[in-house]
Amino acid sequence: MKLSNFVLFFFVLTTVSSQNLYIKNVHIFDGNSEKIIENSSIKIKDGSIEWIGKQLIENPKDYIVIDGLGYYMMSGMIDAHTHISDLKAAERALNSGVTTVRSASTSSYQDVSLANLSKTGVIPGPDVISAGVYVTPHLGETILADPRLSVLSNGVRTDDELRLLVKINADRGANVIKTRGTERAGLPETDPRQQTYTTEQLKVVVDEAAKHNLKVMVHAHGDEGARAAVEAGALSIEHGTYLSKETLSLMKAKGVYLVPTLITIEDLKIPGGEYSNPTLELRGKFMMPEAESAVKNAIALGVKIATGADNDYSAESTTRVSLEAEHFVRLGMTNFQALQSATKIAAELLGLENQTGTVEVGKEADLILLPKNPLTNIMALQDVLMVISNGNVALKRIPFNLD
Repeated sequence: MKLSNFVLFFFVLTTVSSQNLYIKNVHIFDGNSEKIIENSSIKIKDGSIEWIGKQLIENPKDYIVIDGLGYYMMSGMIDAHTHISDLKAAERALNSGVTTVRSASTSSYQDVSLANLSKTGVIPGPDVISAGVYVTPHLGETILADPRLSVLSNGVRTDDELRLLVKINADRGANVIKTRGTERAGLPETDPRQQTYTTEQLKVVVDEAAKHNLKVMVHAHGDEGARAAVEAGALSIEHGTYLSKETLSLMKAKGVYLVPTLITIEDLKIPGGEYSNPTLELRGKFMMPEAESAVKNAIALGVKIATGADNDYSAESTTRVSLEAEHFVRLGMTNFQALQSATKIAAELLGLENQTGTVEVGKEADLILLPKNPLTNIMALQDVLMVISNGNVALKRIPFNLD
């Protein structure tokens, strides 16, 4: 499909589907209570949930009626750590049941543009919390994203350099700032435990971001870099592979979220994955037990955990939020806890708890339909039958019969 046709496809889909909807014959998981509201219906008007209740005797006038066929409806999932940077990737995210994402940086402010397209209804979603350009010591090719970045070609280390990059991101419309506490895991020549910015440098980033009413997410695999980020005032630790109980306890005390992205570490250790490198394969095999231990400890301590797939939703990618939730259950969460990590808790992390993350009257109509009860079968998240984003039907695979 040509790009122009794809944009037209999204536009027509939005135009057609933005009418009022009446979805009947569904069982609802609202995200607040550990139960299913059976035999229910939902009315959607102007992109928001207007009414939730038992099935009406007659279909309401001026509403498009969709029969949910007795399947299960819940809030759309949230990917709190993604690198979506094009329209096809946005479509893949939606088709997987993700209706809201938080960007973990893109190379040229593509996430800011996607956020605007979703907000203005040109595409049905997902809604995007954009991060813009990564605040990292070496920008590399990213200096091409904005002419003002040229002065940072030799690095981003001093207080003035850190503040400038945060200011440029804010000026370009970023909704959150992403910076680095440690090196990457996905490069064979770097050690993910190696600290990159000090506590003082991270405090500069957090302080400057606060001047623009922005929070800070920090990439940190190693405990030292993560601890520095927590002490500096970070909102969330991304990855947290080697987190100690001491650092996790500090996170709990300060209300810092953890976004483990376990599914990406799994991809790292599998031959032929997105990284496909023998050194990284061995690294991933060592890292996974460490990350699993960190998540288990975080669950035990009550640290708030949100889902993040840490991918760009390319045509080859198989890492998904649904698989991340399955990992959480394997490591000790109940299905209810894992579902909240993918919806309600992630919405709180993004500052969107009043807009999305639960199925409630007045909230955005971000909804997915599943073939099984997710409270008893977490794998149901992997087979999304329908996606509604901001009241727009973005995906509809039912009914299966030809009548």
